[in-house]
Order: sequence, then structure tokens, then C-alpha cells
Amino acid sequence: MFALTFLGTSASVPSAERNHPALLLEVAGQRMLIDCGEGTQRQLLRSGAGFRRLDRILLTHGHLDHVLGIPGLFSTLGLRQTSDAMTIHGGPGTLDIVIRILAGLWGPGRAPISVQFAPVSEGQVVDTGDFTIDCFPVRHRDTDSFGFSFRSPARRHLLSDRLSALGVPDGPMRGELAGGRTITLEGGRTINPEDVLGPPSGGKKLVVIGDTETTDGLSKHVADSDLLVIEATFLDRDAATARDYGHLTAAESARFAAANNVRQLVLTHLSGRYEDDEILAEAAKIFPHVRIAADFDRIDV
Repeated sequence: MFALTFLGTSASVPSAERNHPALLLEVAGQRMLIDCGEGTQRQLLRSGAGFRRLDRILLTHGHLDHVLGIPGLFSTLGLRQTSDAMTIHGGPGTLDIVIRILAGLWGPGRAPISVQFAPVSEGQVVDTGDFTIDCFPVRHRDTDSFGFSFRSPARRHLLSDRLSALGVPDGPMRGELAGGRTITLEGGRTINPEDVLGPPSGGKKLVVIGDTETTDGLSKHVADSDLLVIEATFLDRDAATARDYGHLTAAESARFAAANNVRQLVLTHLSGRYEDDEILAEAAKIFPHVRIAADFDRIDV
């Protein structure tokens, strides 16, 4: 299961209700941030999530509203001594911005915690066995921007009725079959995993896209996702302004979700120039399975 906590949902300028962009993802006992806008460390505390086991940051791009929370977070982690090392993934240009920010504050290589910088290009970023992370380029002004796709594998489960019918007792033998290994019962009869395993089920796909000026070329990465998180900085009446600033409208994001068999759409990176109801109404006319993210919302996939 993927658990998402929205720590910041504002576009560019924070408001009293919305902080700069940041998203906490929890999966298979691991916890990571997607972007880290100014004030993210306080949002982690306010959400109740805290700092434990936080050791990875995935950056969509290097604009300051998405990265300025990193120095403050690192300072706090260094004081608390709660993190052995942090890995930051991002495009080379994005990582260069972060490296220069940290060096400007503490000197080259002297951040308060140990940091590893992992440049990304299109393809797999992480494979833990329990889940994978892939990234893909998106277009947003003059940045090296990336979206991220998270997958948990479908698994085959033992069929209790088949186990009983074949006389497989409770205990280690069933564990062997679940692990894909053939067993031999008393009397010499062999049971193959294929005899007692059901079809694959339970795999999930989550896609998170930060700022982007177009959805062209992104369908192959988003198709059939269980949840898509994507920006909706403008409404269609301001589409020309959206183009000027390299962003999408709520209608564009909704059309993209509808065209790619997305099960649920969550809109974020929201401008204070609009009411939430306006944004939701524009998107829901096109794609009804949509919600507007608010700071501290939690969604399980």
C-alpha cells in the first residue's frame, strides 16, 4: 500500500492554508519526500508524521518553491541526529542548485547530515523488491523536470481450498509453496506451487507529476495508474497565462486522466487566485473521479 500525506499544495506563493509543495510517501516501511518546499519540516511535525526513517527526497525540478525547505530540514535532522544519510534524486541541473545552496550555507560537502546526490534520467530509480520507482522527463520552462512512477508488484496468494483439498498441512510447507518452491508430502506425493497459487493480484501504480506545461508524451507513463497526482495551477479561462508560465489548467489535467484510464485524480499546486470549488467543478465535468488536495490530506492507494 502507498500512503500519501500532502504537506504543501500551493502554487509558487504560500497562503495561510497552503504551504509550498511537498509530499510524503510511505511504502513498505520506507518514507520519502517528493519535493521539499520552504517550511516542509514544520509541516511534517504538524501532520504528525515527524522525521523518523526519512532518508530519501525525490525532486521534480529545481525551482525554489520546490527545494528551499531542504536546508532547514537538514539542519533539524542534524541537531536531532535522527538520520544516518539522505539520498536526493533529481535531474543534474536540479541537484546542482541544491548542492550550491547547501555549500553556500555550510561549505562544500559540509551539510549537517550525510547526503548522497543521485542524478536521474529516464528509467528505473529504485527497486527494493517491494516496490519500484521509475522517472520520466516532463517539460516545464527551462528546468530538467521529472515525474515519478511508483509500482508495487502484483502477488500470487495461496488458495486455501486447494491446499485443503490436496492435504497440505498448516506450517512451513505452505510457506515453501508461497515462496514458489515444490514440496513433498508424507507418502511421496509432490505439490507444485502452480497447483495452489491463485492469479496475480494486488499490484498498484501511483504517478506523481510536478509542474509541467504539457502532457504530450506522458501517456505511456501514466496509463492505467490507480492514482495520478498532477498540478492544476490555472483554470481554462486563463489558459494563455498557463502557457506563459509553463503550467496546466484543471481541465487539461482532467482530460489527461480521462484519456489514460486513471482510476483517481488528485489536483495540487493550486493558485490562490481561484476557489477550490471552481477548480474542482472544472475538472469534475470532464473526469468525475477527482479531488482537490489540501495540506495534511492523507490518501492510501
